Amino acid sequence: MTDLLAQHDVLLVDLDGTLYRGRSAVPGAVDAVGGAARRGTRTVYVTNNASRRPAEVAAHLAELGFPATEQDVMTSSQAAAAMLAEQLPAGSPVLVVGTEALAEEVTGVGLAVTEDPDEAVAVVQGHSPDTGWRKLADATVALRAGAVWVACNVDPTLPTERGPLPGNGSMVAAVRTASGREPQVAGKPAPRLLRDAVARSSARDALVIGDRLDTDIEGGRSVDLPTLLVLTGVSDAAEVLAAPAALRPDYLAGDLSALTRPAEELAVAPRPGWQVHRDEPGMLVLSGAGAGSEPALDALRALCAEHWAGDGGEVTVRAHGDAAQRAVRELGLPTDSAAPGSSTVGTADTAPGAR
Repeated sequence: MTDLLAQHDVLLVDLDGTLYRGRSAVPGAVDAVGGAARRGTRTVYVTNNASRRPAEVAAHLAELGFPATEQDVMTSSQAAAAMLAEQLPAGSPVLVVGTEALAEEVTGVGLAVTEDPDEAVAVVQGHSPDTGWRKLADATVALRAGAVWVACNVDPTLPTERGPLPGNGSMVAAVRTASGREPQVAGKPAPRLLRDAVARSSARDALVIGDRLDTDIEGGRSVDLPTLLVLTGVSDAAEVLAAPAALRPDYLAGDLSALTRPAEELAVAPRPGWQVHRDEPGMLVLSGAGAGSEPALDALRALCAEHWAGDGGEVTVRAHGDAAQRAVRELGLPTDSAAPGSSTVGTADTAPGAR
């Protein structure tokens, strides 16, 4: 069996929650990306964050130990600027709701930046902690007059050391409500950013890697690429099990060190040593003791394979035996107090711990 890394020439990797958390690298991530580079597999760092320049992102990654240059970074601000350039004549005035880094991407593709909403023929919106009411009001005026609207991303929150805080999607929602318009979207899960990353890297067999079902995995599926979810960030086991079809990863892993594991061991599929069957509608029964090196993750892969083969959605997991109960606890599946040894899993929007 070949390992997962051997099947791909480029890794399209998310940043926060996948490679680092706050100021620290995720354990094993630096070695995994460095090992991939030594084997000739390039990593392209693909981020929805539109507030920083690619050079700044690369410098941060290099400081943490990742092999990264400016050319290895793809941001949603770059994708948004490219979308505008395809729709507007050179020199067209664009109202920028975001940071100076986003404004530089706009001018870099031959467009102009304006502060006058009456002059703007387009609005581009990316996250900035300094965005205030007046800027949102100007964007609304321009949009009501018919300006093109591109949002770098529509992530409702962004992770911080203080917990999830309002992201660009929350600010986009305010403008959407005020203007009655819908933006074009550049970042994940929309396909443009990942398509541009594939084109820049000349990837033939890319793998999309991330920690969020609703951006990374859905984005990878939107461009028909295989996906790996790592459980080091936002999405947890309960969300994965209950995920709708558009958000289901091909592979599941605890972290990026799994890249050197056989692909068959990471795939969502029945796993040796675990038995899963449907006891009744909406009920899965897990039994066995696992036969691999990571029994809890194997249990999750087996549960997902059985559950996804049906209708998916809300499900109760009942664990039979000590090993199965340990796996359920390690996965963090919430205990159903009405049935000891059982866990109830809701949809990705309602499951406990969902973000």
